[in-house]
Amino acid sequence: MKRIESVQNQKVKQWRKLHTKKERETTNTFLIEGLHLVEEALKDKSVIKELIISEETSIPAHWNVDDLSITYVTNEIMKAISETESHQGAAAVCAQSEQQEIVSWKKAVLIDAIQDPGNLGTIIRTADAAGIDGIILGDGTVDPYNSKVIRSSQGSIFHIPIIKRKLDQAISELKDQDVAIYGTSLQNGVDYRKAEIKESFALLIGNEGSGVNENWLKLTNQNLYIPIYGKAESLNAGIAAGILLYHCLGNK
Repeated sequence: MKRIESVQNQKVKQWRKLHTKKERETTNTFLIEGLHLVEEALKDKSVIKELIISEETSIPAHWNVDDLSITYVTNEIMKAISETESHQGAAAVCAQSEQQEIVSWKKAVLIDAIQDPGNLGTIIRTADAAGIDGIILGDGTVDPYNSKVIRSSQGSIFHIPIIKRKLDQAISELKDQDVAIYGTSLQNGVDYRKAEIKESFALLIGNEGSGVNENWLKLTNQNLYIPIYGKAESLNAGIAAGILLYHCLGNK
């Protein structure tokens, strides 16, 4: 059993560095905290590189932690590595998703420069619930392993493939597999309820302020929009993604 008692321990310093994007990218790992997120990660134990448990916390009896590297720490250390006001006594260092081919994907979400962590986390959670094959993140998108994204995803980040790729390349690959690309824009767009949706599709969601890059809109099969009946200027990107995803799934 490994135990650390000092916040000055080198490993503790390493864990704290994982709150930075640079360190996450360098090590290809990320830190999660909280009982729910750790439990979701445990559904595929291979993603967990190290389990961190506070000395004041008992590992739930139903958790299968066999063969896992477990380090016990003081309450002070757990507070030091936590980004939440009150930690739950459990954290883990996890491996990031591996880049993979998308040739088998028949339903996907493409993300163009979504910058709000809550929006990206909500989209990941919604895509997971909708049974989407995977999510492709284009340039300018917030790091999916940002702690706010992870918390907003409610653990769905462990259930669905998430890869980074140039969107023009991804769109080309998907089209080669006869996957229709639906953009989200008023530009040459149609009311989403009037569009004919193919069984294999990819939904392209754009930046909260500027929408989808015009270069990508030129590559879509069809652009969709959601009518606004009240005085709101626009819909939240996560909400819009949910409406359109479930419509596309049910309109085949």
